[in-house]
Amino acid sequence: MSKDKTLPLVNKEKMNNMEIEYLHYPSNGQTLLMLHATGFLPWLWHPIASRLNEEYGYNIYAPYLCEHRDIDSKTGALSWNTLAEDLIHFCKNLKLKESFVIGHSMGATIATLCAGMKQLSPKAMVLIEPIFLPQETYSINITVEQHPLASKSIRRKSHWHSKEEAINYLRSKKLFEEWDDEIVDLYVNYGMNHHEDGSLTLKCSPEREAALFMGGNAKNPWPLLSHLQCPVLIIEGGMSENRAFIDLKYAASLIPNGHYKMIEEAGHLIPMEEPEETLKAMAEFFESLH
Repeated sequence: MSKDKTLPLVNKEKMNNMEIEYLHYPSNGQTLLMLHATGFLPWLWHPIASRLNEEYGYNIYAPYLCEHRDIDSKTGALSWNTLAEDLIHFCKNLKLKESFVIGHSMGATIATLCAGMKQLSPKAMVLIEPIFLPQETYSINITVEQHPLASKSIRRKSHWHSKEEAINYLRSKKLFEEWDDEIVDLYVNYGMNHHEDGSLTLKCSPEREAALFMGGNAKNPWPLLSHLQCPVLIIEGGMSENRAFIDLKYAASLIPNGHYKMIEEAGHLIPMEEPEETLKAMAEFFESLH
């Protein structure tokens, strides 16, 4: 998906004794908020965000919701309900009102929590593979080992001796094997700490990523779906492993103005695997609302 793209501004917003880093693609057009997936980072939106900015004129904000606050020492989790509150304050501070919203995985769920509790009033939302776990999951306490997603992330390799080793490793793993080349480079360049000896470590450690997944149990999003007042498109990957325990077609049916689309050849990480098709689906949905 390579085209000449303008790099975004990298800013920080101070609030409540913490800082949230964010990317900004400035424009005089409609405001668009882009929320990244669990354990990843806003830079992975860049191939899509830059074109939404340059070709469609969106004024884009993409916050980094991973490192700005500590993990809860009692639960070992980073609550998505707390992250939703942080996002609400972030939007208020930057006066982001009635924005379009795109969220992936955790980001999609956080957007749902904000909008469902009527703390965010988006014009429309695209939710890519939101983590709407089976309802009974939200009423029980489970360990990292019992969590279907945290149990995988806690074992993720997080250190490599060189950039070449990191790229080769990523390409050898099923999770990353279908990623667009540009997005792999973005992940290595911006999602990893580069040390003087040439080694690399993940910025979002396996422990923090697992804490983020554990935080997904903090609030049940299912009762909120019927309260979403804006048009919502849910996008699901036809090859996503999450389809075994998350029914996104049913979720879309609960939203008053809900729409559903499947991208057949993609897994859970749709924007990384199919950025061109993802961009097309987003743009067509938003443009249809004008």
